[in-house]
Amino acid sequence: MKPLPHRYETRLAGGPDGYATSSAQGLPELRCAAPLDFDGPGDAWSPEHLLLAAVAGCFLFTLRSVARLSKFQFAALDLSALGVLDRKDGAMRFTEITLRPKLTVAKGTDRALAIRIMEKAEKACLVSASLSTPVHLQAEVIEA
Repeated sequence: MKPLPHRYETRLAGGPDGYATSSAQGLPELRCAAPLDFDGPGDAWSPEHLLLAAVAGCFLFTLRSVARLSKFQFAALDLSALGVLDRKDGAMRFTEITLRPKLTVAKGTDRALAIRIMEKAEKACLVSASLSTPVHLQAEVIEA
């Protein structure tokens, strides 16, 4: 890892209505729009979906690191992230995020250890830690 602090910059280009394009140096562009719930077209990444994708991605990449440091092997992760948007304290915000990881491991793997590794990854995820929204983990272990 490079020494801290790290800096990240994104750009957004858009007009008074329709789609916007999100970009960052060296990365593919993303077409963005408001979600259906906010009268958007429903066929582009919304800020709401991007936030949940950031939490989910951070969980996976942190899980990889925690597993590697713990010498813990897993075969695959299937993860859904559900965010609840509601009004709280007079403002619209995400009131909770639930991560539902299904971790596939080899037969005979210590299931309790697999759960602890996922719990540790959730607590160490820098994106989740940067949010005031509570993140709940509903972890599942599947033997293959």
